[in-house]
Amino acid sequence: MFLRQIYDDELAQAAYLVGCQQTGEALVIDPERDIDRYYQLAADNDLTIVAVAETHIHADFVSGAREFTNDPNVTIYLSALGGEDWSYTWPDANTNVRYLKDGDKIAVGGVEIQAVHTPGHTPEHLSYTITDRGGGADEPVAITTGDFLFVGDVGRPDLLESAAGLAGMMDPSARTLQAALAERIPGLPDFVQVLPGHGAGSACGKALGAIPSSTVGYERRFNGTLKLAEMDVDAFVREILSGQPEPPLYFKRMKHVNRDGIAVTGGPPPASRLTAEEAVDQAGRPGTVVLDARSDRHAFAAEHLPGAVCAPMDGSSFSNAAGSFLNADDSVLLVLESEGDLDPALRKLYRIGFDNITGWITFDELKAAGTAMTRFETVSFDGFDPAGLPGNATLIDVRGSAEYADGHIPHAANAPYTRIAEQLSELPRDRRLYVYCASGRRAALASSFLEKHGFEAVLINGSGDDWFVRDVT
Repeated sequence: MFLRQIYDDELAQAAYLVGCQQTGEALVIDPERDIDRYYQLAADNDLTIVAVAETHIHADFVSGAREFTNDPNVTIYLSALGGEDWSYTWPDANTNVRYLKDGDKIAVGGVEIQAVHTPGHTPEHLSYTITDRGGGADEPVAITTGDFLFVGDVGRPDLLESAAGLAGMMDPSARTLQAALAERIPGLPDFVQVLPGHGAGSACGKALGAIPSSTVGYERRFNGTLKLAEMDVDAFVREILSGQPEPPLYFKRMKHVNRDGIAVTGGPPPASRLTAEEAVDQAGRPGTVVLDARSDRHAFAAEHLPGAVCAPMDGSSFSNAAGSFLNADDSVLLVLESEGDLDPALRKLYRIGFDNITGWITFDELKAAGTAMTRFETVSFDGFDPAGLPGNATLIDVRGSAEYADGHIPHAANAPYTRIAEQLSELPRDRRLYVYCASGRRAALASSFLEKHGFEAVLINGSGDDWFVRDVT
């Protein structure tokens, strides 16, 4: 048997390639949209992809399952258990699809993959046990758990309400998740590997571990949320619904895209290299958003195209900025550090459903052409005194609401940066907005977005822990 995790560090997302080395057949579980990577990995290991399976309708990336429908040799396996409101609608009569229920099996050569209904994160959610029948095994070696069970945490049950907009789903989903955890996990041997759909940094949970996999036995012993699910229903519900990070705004669109479908394109769209004159012209057009992907946010603050949004390529900042600040129909103009950043930037946009790329240019090319730039004001928490702010100032805390509740600068308003686009109408346009987070990274992204929308924003760099007070309004 062949088993490999394919991990996206930016989205903290894991897909899995499972193959039978005797027959050369392979299955991909939870692929992202740029599927050439999976074909290449399979080819490098003398495998041919014949099947794709999804654990659930994803919220944080565009599933690659539909891209695989162009391959007549691939069967798509999807859950049949979403009910009337949350079932896949994109497959048509020409789709080579099979719908799975609890206990159904997929044979990939001598490897058996069995569907296990594990609802709660979503109604249709499936996990998959993997058993190497061809190697003589009669018990599973692993279970791919999607967003059901993570290393150190469990899936969040609130996204259908908080992201997709289905009112009244949080509490019932939390109770469904608890029941599934209490029923499904005890039946698995301790030695079974837990292969989660996400790792640390994902917004699909609040305490995900930073190691790529675990075992059922280890999670039974040390996963506090799982242990709570087995002991106290009401306490579990309270715990799992509190302190979850605000999902980026694009999560809502991803839920519907992955349920109802998105265009099959064969890969990320190409982007034209622009001259400085062309870039400035494009940047000034309605519906165009400039994403400045330079890694140094301090350099961005000092000098950037008017209206550009700070979206550094390092860490998760690029995808979070794009997913939080772009509308579905926006055209994107990329300002890059170098041409080498183009393919990664296009893939990152493609994975979260942004295909309309008007072109790209490097910042150095803009500078060399004498392009007019702007800057925004920055200050530092070193020597900073909130009491000394001018009378027309308003403090904006762009950390998550749970962080804010744990402590914030007195009288600061909370506007989590991943949701700040929803709050623009609530922010005062006649005041200077002093924007902070825990380091300045998220505040830089938010400040650039506020400046783009006509606010006067001042970025506060560094940590304001010394000024934080709990529950002061």
